[in-house]
Amino acid sequence: MQVYPFFVTHAGCPQRCLFCRQEVISGVGDSAQPGDVGAALEKVLPERGDGEVAFYGGSFTLQPAARQIAFFEAVRPYLESGRLGGIRISTRPDGLDPSQVDLLRRHGVRTVEIGCQSFAPEVLETCRRGYQAEAVVQAAARVRAAGLRLGLQLMPGLPGGGPREAFESLARALALKPDFLRIYPAVVLKGTGLERLWRQGGFRPLELEEAVEVCAEMLWICHGAGVPVIRMGLQATTGLNDGSVIAAGPYHPAFGQLVRSQLWQRALRRATLQGECEISVHPADFSDAIGHRRKNLQVLQSEFGFIEITRDERIPRGALACSRGRFPIMDLAFYED
Repeated sequence: MQVYPFFVTHAGCPQRCLFCRQEVISGVGDSAQPGDVGAALEKVLPERGDGEVAFYGGSFTLQPAARQIAFFEAVRPYLESGRLGGIRISTRPDGLDPSQVDLLRRHGVRTVEIGCQSFAPEVLETCRRGYQAEAVVQAAARVRAAGLRLGLQLMPGLPGGGPREAFESLARALALKPDFLRIYPAVVLKGTGLERLWRQGGFRPLELEEAVEVCAEMLWICHGAGVPVIRMGLQATTGLNDGSVIAAGPYHPAFGQLVRSQLWQRALRRATLQGECEISVHPADFSDAIGHRRKNLQVLQSEFGFIEITRDERIPRGALACSRGRFPIMDLAFYED
């Protein structure tokens, strides 16, 4: 689905969470204003379309109702003319009481993304989230009852958490039957409380390889649950890519590919252990299969000697073919209980 994002940077947020600097995450300094929306949409919308306008980067539903409605009114002509299919907003779970959800439903909101980050009490408290995990459960139920699509955002590797907490939070998130997930491993941004905690020695972020391992298994679990993960890792921006806003942590501009490639490496290793050294994949999967900068090929060739991966359009996406047949990589990349 095509999404047309606007960033309402920190708008509505009751406090600054320990890890957050939305202006550097989004790469957009100034918060969007209702008066900006129409002109921007005129430039990008097709004559007919089912995309969504998205308001990210703050706690949308904790803004005054009049300001929320001003944004909705700016979008309404494009919904009525069929150039858009709906509105998407991102907010906190404690910003979704019954009246707030009803406001969204009455103004064309189709998708609600809830920033959960974690379900662990110690993580929520340390990160100054200001609510308990039960608030997520109740908010998700209200969103569902209103007939809206539900997205959940998780952030493994926050203070008080770790791999085990990440998997436990994922299990609780999946129990809420979301339509999709986003997973962002925690990165230490300069100027945040998390940076101060890290510099004082009170926090160790996940290493990049550790974050990739954790997120690969999380992606595999989500696949088994039938829940798509629409984003892994922070969207690349100039400040993130040149490192000027990062103090520490597992940021990589191609983090999603690293995660997918990790699953391909597991699948290819199992195939190779069974004697397969000539493997074909769909052309669109080739880059993930050989790995970022051909890492998978290098690792597997160092372990097993000759292995060849070729492109074949006849192979379904997400599968590999070898002399014994075709196999979904998610089956071959399985994790033990």
